[in-house]
Order: sequence, then structure tokens, then C-alpha cells
Amino acid sequence: MNPVVLAVSLMLILSLARVHVVFSLIISAFIGGMVADIPADTILAAFPDAGVTAPDSLLKLKYLVKIFEEGIAAGTTTALSYAVLGAFAVAISYSGLSQAMANLIIGRARHGKGASLKWLLIIALLAMSIMSQNLVPIHIAFIPLVVPPLLLVMNRLNLDRRLLACVITFGLVCTYMFIPYGFGDIFLNKILLGNINKFGMDVSGVNIYQAMAIPALGMVAGLAIAIFYSYRQPRHYEDRPVEGAAEQVPVKPLNIIIALIAVTAAFLAQKYTGSLILAGLIGFAIFMVARVIRWHQADTVFNSGIRMMSMIAFIMIAANGFAAVMNASGGIEPLVADSVAFFGNSRALVALAMLVVGLLVTMGIGSSFSTLPIIAAIYVPLCAQMGFSPLATVAIIGTAGALGDAGSPASDSTLGPTMGFNADGQHNHIKDTVIPTFLHYNVPLLIAGWIAALVL
Repeated sequence: MNPVVLAVSLMLILSLARVHVVFSLIISAFIGGMVADIPADTILAAFPDAGVTAPDSLLKLKYLVKIFEEGIAAGTTTALSYAVLGAFAVAISYSGLSQAMANLIIGRARHGKGASLKWLLIIALLAMSIMSQNLVPIHIAFIPLVVPPLLLVMNRLNLDRRLLACVITFGLVCTYMFIPYGFGDIFLNKILLGNINKFGMDVSGVNIYQAMAIPALGMVAGLAIAIFYSYRQPRHYEDRPVEGAAEQVPVKPLNIIIALIAVTAAFLAQKYTGSLILAGLIGFAIFMVARVIRWHQADTVFNSGIRMMSMIAFIMIAANGFAAVMNASGGIEPLVADSVAFFGNSRALVALAMLVVGLLVTMGIGSSFSTLPIIAAIYVPLCAQMGFSPLATVAIIGTAGALGDAGSPASDSTLGPTMGFNADGQHNHIKDTVIPTFLHYNVPLLIAGWIAALVL
């Protein structure tokens, strides 16, 4: 069996069986590597002092460990970017900026009419979820700060929380998939374009907006269906006590001004230097210099941010090691050749198969950021072999990576909304977040990505 197919299948099975994703990636990488037919000369060249003429299983395992560790090193910059942005996110919450947004909406709720207030809530949550990926890169940290205080307002409006879960998930996923700033810079520039270049295709002249516009429109269509058709009817909820709501932060005008300055400075630093690490550090430093974050609080805030983002960071590091082993296994070229022979000259079937595999892998891993390094190693040679343009290749791999993020039970894009809307125990993770987001985003995204592959 092809070692790449074996490793990816095993990784997906272990992930779906609730084995931790990091362990699933490590176990699958080494099993796939051990069954691979790696040339003896390649292994011996890595250990010139081994003193043997034919490598045994132990030496082969040592070689795989070496390759895995080299792959891990390639993912540390991205992981550190996540950790620093997590600290910046917690600092923003300390400033009271998120709380001020919630208070503004609640204040409008006391005087607004039902229809206008419903749209105010939808637009506000959509705007905050979009900004959480680039302009105010705090990811899902805004949800426990903003959503629980609004649950009573939503109850009075009989607003279907499944609709709002779709709204937030749209902002969390579509934004990084289309806009190359903040987390979108990591996904699009560092991971997507970086891995495509790494595996042999020059995409330096590709316009990322042009490549991802059709897939993004697919998600827009799914959002429109959720708002105007699927969940437009009222849904009744009881007024229950909100458990586990985030601690209220005093809102001080000076702190809000400082937060806006810090966010602007971080955004400009990321735009002109291309470094999310530097951007996050500059934003965090502004909070400390302005004494929004006291010196004795700095360790606590920074550690809280790292804890919040550490899971994604470790998954991404392990995924890079997995991709390195798969690339060294020698199974990619035979897989490409076999796939081309199986599909013949049907570019349509090849594109559809790649998108479906991407959906399955991301559903298992729960992170589109971690999926890209895995599938890029396989898809770039396949796209080149089938004659897809660099623009179409970016669209295929970008869509295949994003597919499954909305709708995966283990994804931050679904766990975040559930964390907020279930604060009073009336929002089921699978029925009210996972299934609605899967149906409204993965299906249209799959269709749109397939169309993009054929027309670009």
C-alpha cells in the first residue's frame, strides 16, 4: 500500500476515534515512513558514521526521526506567531474593548425594535468575527466576552442561535481564506503559497484575491441561505442563568483609545514588515507602556494567550513534521502517477477528488492551517501533472485546506460559537453548530472550489 495513503488514512481514523490530533499525526507519520521503501543510500547518507552497508529498522527509524524534527523546525515560526497573537488577544480583552462592543449592543437592545435589533446583532457579530481574523486578530477570544451577555437579548427576539453560529463561523473561516492579513497572512501567504512554492510550483505572480474569490463567494452563498432561508423562523429559548460567562472588564475610555492605537499599530506593523510576531509584540508592548497591562500582570496575560493558542500551534508543528516524513517516504510520486492513471485525463474528476480528500482530512484534524502542509506535498505535483495553472492550483489547495474547518467537531470555528451560545445550556455542539455549518459552508465551498479549479 502506498505509504502516503496509509499514513493519511491512519491519521484520519485515529483523529475520528478521538485520539489527540498531535499523537495521530506523529503515529501516522512514523508508521507510514516505516512501511515506505526509502532507498538505502538515502538513509546511509544521513548517517555517514553508522558503519553499516545496509540500514536496519532501527537506523531507518532514526532517519525518520531526523526528518520529522527537521519538518518541525520549519513550522516553529508560524507556531510562535500564534502564541504571540494569543497574548495580544488577551491583552485586548483586558483593555475592555470587547466588553465595550457588547455594552453598546445591549444598550441599543433596550430601546430598539425587534426587526432592526435582529439585524444589528447579525451585522455586529459578523463584523466582530471578521475583524477577529485580521484587523483585531484575537481569533475566537471575543466570543466568551461578547456573546453570553447578549443571550437574554437573543431570547427576547426568538433569534435562532444556529443562524448566529453560521454567521460567526463564516467570519472566522471565510476571512482568513480570502483576506491576506492577520491570520489570513499565515494561511494564505506563509502556509498556502509557501508550501506550493516549497513543493516545486512558482506562484510568485498569483493574485490571491483572484484565486480565492470563487471559493469565498461559495461561502457567501451559504451564509445567505442560512440567514434568509434555513433559520429565518423564530426559535424559542428559555431565560436561564448564564454559566461560565467571561469576567466583566471595566470599560474606561482611555483604555479603549489605547486599545485602538495598539490594534492600529499592530495592523500596520504586520502590513509593512510581514511579521505577525513583531506585530503582536508591538501591540502588547503598547498595552504595557500605557499601563493597561500592569508589569506584574504581564506574565499572567502572556501565558493565558499562549495557552489559548497552544493547541493550534502544536498541531501545526506536528503537521509540518508529518509532511516532511511523507515527502521523504518516496510515496508521493507513485501516488501522483497512480492517481493520474486512475482518473485518466479528467481534470474535473481529479479536482473533485482532491477537494473531497481535503474535506475528510480537515474534518479529522479540525484545523485547515494544519491540513495544508499535509495535502500540499501530494497536490502540487498532481496539479502540475494534470496541467492545472498556478492560479487554479492555489484555488484547489486553498479550498481543499479550508474545507471541513466549518463543520468539524474539533475545529475552533465550531467550538468557539458553541462556547458562547451554550453558556446557558441551550445550544448543542453537534446539532446546533457542527451540522448547520457543515451543510451551509462545506457543500457550497466544495462546488465553488470545483468550479474555480476548472475555470482559472
